[in-house]
Amino acid sequence: MTSALTLPSSELTSSWPDTPPGADPLPGQLDRWLASRGAELVAVRRHIHAHPELSYHEFETAALVARELAAAGLQPRFLPKGNGVICDIGTGDRVIAFRADLDALPIQDTKDVSYRSTVDGVMHACGHDVHTTILLGLGLALAKLNQEGQLPGRVRLLFQPAEEAIPSGAPHVIAAGGLKDVAAIFALHCYPQLPAGLVGVRSGPFTAAADTIEVKLRGPGGHTARPHLTTDLVHALGRVIVDVPALLDRRMDARAGVSMVWGTVNAGHAYNAIPAEGYAKGTIRILSREAWREAPELVTRLIKDVVSSTGAEADVVYTRGVPPVINDRMTSALISAAAGAALGPERVVEAEISMGGEDFAFYLEQVPGTMIRLGTSTPGSEVRRDIHQAGFDVDERAIGYGIRVMTHTALAALASGAF
Repeated sequence: MTSALTLPSSELTSSWPDTPPGADPLPGQLDRWLASRGAELVAVRRHIHAHPELSYHEFETAALVARELAAAGLQPRFLPKGNGVICDIGTGDRVIAFRADLDALPIQDTKDVSYRSTVDGVMHACGHDVHTTILLGLGLALAKLNQEGQLPGRVRLLFQPAEEAIPSGAPHVIAAGGLKDVAAIFALHCYPQLPAGLVGVRSGPFTAAADTIEVKLRGPGGHTARPHLTTDLVHALGRVIVDVPALLDRRMDARAGVSMVWGTVNAGHAYNAIPAEGYAKGTIRILSREAWREAPELVTRLIKDVVSSTGAEADVVYTRGVPPVINDRMTSALISAAAGAALGPERVVEAEISMGGEDFAFYLEQVPGTMIRLGTSTPGSEVRRDIHQAGFDVDERAIGYGIRVMTHTALAALASGAF
């Protein structure tokens, strides 16, 4: 790895974990090798954190990843636009894939640290710098094993752009052949609700589908003294805001986990004038893949039905975001066991369901796989800076834990005949 990114040894102690008690050793001298590269990997994370790039503009981050992989003797290839990287390690007809996301968010970094974002209004507030560093560390570890003839198959690293955007980057990776020959896929996500050293695993629904709904109502407008002579557009908009979510709850199976919430509403300016136009926009989140597929037609029909009795005209724009992440049962069991081997069984806990969206779901539409949660808060600390907050940061020991978990997972998946 590039010496320009190496941290002083004095910063290593608090940034890289020892092998957890009760954990299984990795093949050969891999544990000691990983520990020896710890400072460099932390430096990579800090460099990426200080130089964030927004969705679809991850060119420098992708170039950094490609350089480090090439220096390890691998042959990374860029996505067609140059803002993502795909890299295979080893040989074999069956591929086990791992994915990390590269993009940052349009949020101002408020931390007082040496690696604070140098880009005004942009920061890694979701931990994608950590995800990228862990996947890079996994690649370097597996490259060493492959050089020593100890990698029993082929692993693919997917460094994906634009997880935070709609439309997102996963379909571009898939279109570039990212899932060709893939038998199973894995990923992790930073989770400050857990301390570093713990991971959360869950089979089945993991994150929700996240779509947007926009409603535009029109009418002739008029005086508030004579609503009977026009269309009371504010009343019609209120009906949509209140009635449609309630009706949706009764038209979909409650077990589908449907949540329809309005985020913005606008109509009129004068207190005594009925407006001629009104708008409402919100999100629809769903945990069931089947219900998600039915939602656009059903939601649009409910809105039209509610508005029809008011006299207003309605235009509805339903925009697909991402499907729900539904973790596969067998891959979840495999990564749970691998995490237990990597960290100790007591450090693997059941993950909670999140109503947030995650475009890892696009991969799971085509191949079995699992996403897990990686604890990133400092053990014993009461500070829990959530993702998407301006002060978000991680306990960097999580990087080492993440690499160990994913290395154990790769070896276990390659050895398994289930995929």
